[in-house]
Formats: sequence, C-alpha cells, structure tokens
Amino acid sequence: MKLPKRLDAAVEKLYLAFHSDQLNPECCYQCAVGNILDNKDFWKNFTNQHGSDRLNYVGIVHQNLGRTFNGYSPLELLTIESIFLEACGYSIPFGAFGNFPKEELNKDILFNGLCATIEYLCKLDVVENVMEYIELFKQESIKTLQSA
Repeated sequence: MKLPKRLDAAVEKLYLAFHSDQLNPECCYQCAVGNILDNKDFWKNFTNQHGSDRLNYVGIVHQNLGRTFNGYSPLELLTIESIFLEACGYSIPFGAFGNFPKEELNKDILFNGLCATIEYLCKLDVVENVMEYIELFKQESIKTLQSA
C-alpha cells in the first residue's frame, strides 16, 4: 500500500523510536510529536500545557498562517500528542497534578500509545489503519484456504 509522504515518514520515525527505546511520553524530544519532528521541541510552544490540544497565541499565529511542520499543522501536532499521552495512560493536559499510568511505563503501554497515534495519523490522511493487522490475518487465511 502506498502511503502519503508525511504519513509514511511519521510512521517510520515512530517505528524506529519504539524499537530503539527512544519513545518517551514524558520527554518533548522523544514523545510522539518530538520524534515526528526529528527530535525537536519547538512544537511545545504552540500550547501552554503539555498534552493540551488548545493552541496558545504562538500556535494560533502559525495555524492561521497555514504553516506545517513535517506536513502537520500546529493543531494536528497537539492532537497527535494528546492522543499519544492518553493512550499511554496519562491524564490530559499532562502535569504534576495529573494522573500517571498506574503501572510502570513499559513496551506494552508504549505500544498502545503508538497504535493510537498511528490510527489517528491514518485518519488524518484518510488511509486505512496500517496497524490493523486483523484484516491482514483474514486475507492470509482466505489465501491459504483457497490454495488448499
């Protein structure tokens, strides 16, 4: 399946970050958006609270000017981060008084965050969820049955 350029790049970066232990919801360089934006943290200036999807003045200016960063608008970036944090068990917005995951951060929790993030990225580009492996197994089962 051919993916849009920004989606393909984002999925590749998130996949590499996950497998190299560089995906960390508590670090603005290594979270979902940090990885999509090449481990940069300028995006955090688009809102006043980590995990919030409310643009502040700086974010609104960039949004209204139509700026994109690796193909994503400021609002899309904040939504991506919000979805990632929530799927990892954090309350939104993220902060000292918010809820943290009940269990220690591990690969299973990060995988949940990764899956939710990629699902949203696919929705943005109106593409079938590339993480939907159940359909892949169904298609393989049908091929196996047909060839038997």
